[in-house]
Amino acid sequence: MSSTLADKPEAPPPPQAVVAIQSGTTTPINPATPINVAVQHGTLQNVQVTDTKTGKKIDGQLAADSASWGTTVGLSYADSYQIDATAIGPDHQVVHQTGTITTIKPAIQAYPSFIPAPSQNNVGVGQPLVVKFDHPVTDKAAAEKALTVTSSPEQAGGWYWISPSEVHYRPQVYWQPNTTINLTANMFGVDLGKGTFGETNRSETVKVHDSWIAKADGKSETMNIYQNGNLVKTMPISLGSAKYPSHVGPHIVSDKQPTMTMDSCTYGVCEGQAGYYKEKVDQDVRISNDGEFVHSAPWSTGQQGDSNVSHGCVNLSPANAKWFFDHFNVGDVVEITNSGGPPLPVYDTYGDWEPTWDQWQAGSAVH
Repeated sequence: MSSTLADKPEAPPPPQAVVAIQSGTTTPINPATPINVAVQHGTLQNVQVTDTKTGKKIDGQLAADSASWGTTVGLSYADSYQIDATAIGPDHQVVHQTGTITTIKPAIQAYPSFIPAPSQNNVGVGQPLVVKFDHPVTDKAAAEKALTVTSSPEQAGGWYWISPSEVHYRPQVYWQPNTTINLTANMFGVDLGKGTFGETNRSETVKVHDSWIAKADGKSETMNIYQNGNLVKTMPISLGSAKYPSHVGPHIVSDKQPTMTMDSCTYGVCEGQAGYYKEKVDQDVRISNDGEFVHSAPWSTGQQGDSNVSHGCVNLSPANAKWFFDHFNVGDVVEITNSGGPPLPVYDTYGDWEPTWDQWQAGSAVH
């Protein structure tokens, strides 16, 4: 018996498009998370996301198959966004979907400042990279994972937490001359713990100039100065006296001033006490935050090359101090040995080279 058209089952109707706001609209999202809209059984025709505070349209991109759309710019904290999406399905019916997404409101936003600052983009081989947050970081591992350092030529390096709000990066050995370093802090949206989130993303590029390393020896009372490994000058010096010995170890130039007033009261020896001084000093190159400088000391030229009589500084004759001031800049290195003093603390600006490489790596939150 032959079949008839009436016996054939009817084809199912074409499906209707189903539009979904994949980011969800029930709980606040992290603003670093894109807003995504997708369609099943159809193609997206139009998607608009509007910042409800400003009325600004948020940029996004449609996928090549027109099945999904996502924002291409970051959102803001403590904001809301209206989504309006239109799709068409195989049934040729237009489907319209709307929704509102809100973003989280951090209790605290932590800003990452950089040392060297972006304006100080030329440094010596000893310069560490420093990220200082204006609020303490509880989840140090999360912060560290959001920090990236690349260098050309490539050199091994790592992070070390000086405090809950300050982390330093240095290579295993001094930077190679002419290295280009890029530091990126992708902190926006990063949960740093206890209600604190990263405020913004930042980056900078730093160039390393020639290697300038001064080796100050308290035993020989001389300082040998090397440029790119070549000895270029030797100077007689006077380091700190037995009562005020200079710290030993690598010191890094952090600042220099042609003239400044040095006051012993800044470290507790004030007017009326034995050893008090307050005087104008020239050609001042700061090598620690503990009051140690390489500077001109015309009053001690008789002891330079013979005995250590300073309050911890590297004393030079006026002519040698001028030469040193003209050649040494931020990030250059002064290594002090045989001074009788303790090692420069890692937290002093900058005692980063005092820890061994193993000790430095142990200061990371992700190792």
